[in-house]
Amino acid sequence: MEVIAVAKNTTQKKRKGQSVQDLIGIKTFTKYGLETNKGELLFYQVAPTNISVLSHINIEIKIRHLMMVLSSIPDIEITCTDSSECFDDNKAYLHDRTDEETNPKVRKLIKKDIEFLDQIQMEMATARQFLFIARCKKMKPSQVFRTANSIEQTITEQGFETHRLRKDEIKRFLALYFDASMNGEHMPDVDGEQFFEVTDDDEED
Repeated sequence: MEVIAVAKNTTQKKRKGQSVQDLIGIKTFTKYGLETNKGELLFYQVAPTNISVLSHINIEIKIRHLMMVLSSIPDIEITCTDSSECFDDNKAYLHDRTDEETNPKVRKLIKKDIEFLDQIQMEMATARQFLFIARCKKMKPSQVFRTANSIEQTITEQGFETHRLRKDEIKRFLALYFDASMNGEHMPDVDGEQFFEVTDDDEED
């Protein structure tokens, strides 16, 4: 009994010493997706179809197309999460206009537009997004590249409008999934990275 108790205490101490990243199982971003303890994940966002306006025949066709995707890629997963509209390009344009504008009254109006975009972005956080997630286990980067393209082609051939998420989009997805931020794409790759400044000497080393 004493041996079991010691082992249990040791396990608890190890768990207490784990970071949040270890508990979640995420290692790092890759060129094509997200490296985890159980393989590299590839994310494909899919534009949803409004089946309420489709006939029964067309709905059956859509279902068969989905079945074809699932049978062609047996390990693929489907997820539905909260989403948020991204107005970064609009806000970037308005910020540039603010810097260029000399009229104080116009600058004030532009700032109100920026605040309005921030407000409606929060209000539209109840939107939903749909994704296919594929897992690549023990693959070299070249193999992952071929697999990523093959999966995207398979999904597209079945009539789904899809694209593979880039790193900034994956950041945004994770931030929304964990309810951490509405602007996850601006988060650093490594916690605390924003507080370090890389110099030329550091790069040479």
